[in-house]
Amino acid sequence: MVNENRILESFLNMVQIDSVSGQEGNLRNYLSSRLENLGLTVYEDGAGVALQGEAGNIIAWLEGNISAPPVLFCAHMDTVVPGVGVRPVVEDGLVRSSGDTILGGDDKAGIAGILEALQVVKEQGLDHPPVEVVFTVSEEVGLMGSKHLEFDRIRSKWGYVLDADGQIGNIVIEGPAQNEFEIRVQGKAAHAGINPEEGVNAIVCAAHAIDSLTVGRIDEETTCNIGTVQGGRARNIVADECLVHGEARSHSPAKLERVTDHIINTFEEKVTAKGGRCHVQVTLLYGEIKLDKDEPVVQMAVQAAEGLGKEAVLTRTGGGSDANIFNQRGVRCANLGIGMKKVHTVEEYIAIKDLVDNARYILKIIEVAGQTRA
Repeated sequence: MVNENRILESFLNMVQIDSVSGQEGNLRNYLSSRLENLGLTVYEDGAGVALQGEAGNIIAWLEGNISAPPVLFCAHMDTVVPGVGVRPVVEDGLVRSSGDTILGGDDKAGIAGILEALQVVKEQGLDHPPVEVVFTVSEEVGLMGSKHLEFDRIRSKWGYVLDADGQIGNIVIEGPAQNEFEIRVQGKAAHAGINPEEGVNAIVCAAHAIDSLTVGRIDEETTCNIGTVQGGRARNIVADECLVHGEARSHSPAKLERVTDHIINTFEEKVTAKGGRCHVQVTLLYGEIKLDKDEPVVQMAVQAAEGLGKEAVLTRTGGGSDANIFNQRGVRCANLGIGMKKVHTVEEYIAIKDLVDNARYILKIIEVAGQTRA
């Protein structure tokens, strides 16, 4: 039922519509038109205004023709850079970038699958539950679109984000929460050659604290990273300020709290010991995903994968996605593998077969969801 030529054409059209984060306006227009032509009611929320971008999130609704709870599908419209002027190349059953830009399969492969599935539902007159579609903006810059999504308009209790790596059948049911930390270390400036003993070097203070931290993989659930260190005014001035940015992630909220407390306490202790001062600001970027394998949202995805002859693999990820925000806001969401490869690089590609299988998988989920009576 899935039309390979049609989904390929749709995907090729979309990747050539520039939509780097904050500049999704043209893709928003394209998708709104496509969804309306498929019979969905389309609404654009206020995320674009809040984020000072070109577009808000799209929330679309297709009425069901059977009595069953609604099911939600989500993908994001934005891409990373370099994502302007994408020229896709089709060869040997693959779609790849030309080598100058990303391809944009992350996440336009997910969008293409959703659109094709809806097209098949319409043209075949298939029985289906209500289907809710969310296309978010600014996912690649901290999940900002989904953080500003108007959740009071979301009617579904469960759904699927089409934005994971791995093959069709990979079902991400666990993902970490993440804390971001910004640490401002203050020292005292002095001339580095005339009176250095009167200064307190903020960079040295920060280095002393960083050296006392455990970073990298702390355990099977938890990681910590120091991402950037910036400081100093000139080579001949004892640095009076240093800014440290980092993150901590864990599948366990308790462990995340312990690691974060350790970072704060270590900086306060070590910086003070060197004569400096510090201010630590911690921000929760997103909460964890923790779905039980027996939950309906997981079992429907498993049943659908197996119905296509695919192996259903329940997996854990170390990254974040819109699924984190949906789960945090009470909408039970799994993140599904869509076959994209080497994302965020100029070597990105996806197999045409995976584009087709994505749409087939979404169709099968819709079918299975329709068997769950309201």
